[in-house]
Amino acid sequence: MSEHFGGVSHPHQPGWFDLVSVLLEGMVANAGQEEAEAFLQNRGEALAARYPLPEAHSVQDLEREINLQLARFNWGFVQLQPQNNALLLQHHALPAGDNVQGGADWQSAFGAVLAGLYSGWLQGQGGSATVPVTLERNDGSTLHYRY
Repeated sequence: MSEHFGGVSHPHQPGWFDLVSVLLEGMVANAGQEEAEAFLQNRGEALAARYPLPEAHSVQDLEREINLQLARFNWGFVQLQPQNNALLLQHHALPAGDNVQGGADWQSAFGAVLAGLYSGWLQGQGGSATVPVTLERNDGSTLHYRY
């Protein structure tokens, strides 16, 4: 839903995104960036448990199932690239921030949620809880993770 208020376009349902934004600002202000990101990553894992993926038999199956769920959330899409000893995840088309919270702050917070979400989904496919999903790079439009 796209609403226009005072000439500003909001590509989200009014109120909900603003609530999330002020909650994120409050978490960082009260707990600090590191603790807030740890909490958000934990919430991403909880979200993965709430929206489990069906068993995937290939990397292509896994990518498709993740992208179907991300599409339901309107949260962009991921490309998976298997390596010898890792799985690279490139998350594209992040939801835009609200122009109140800085873009880098929003991407950092949302990136922590996604790290937890991916971690939970990969553990649900038999992955190890001791192998973290880490954000390696944020190039401004794509978040690059390694598992």
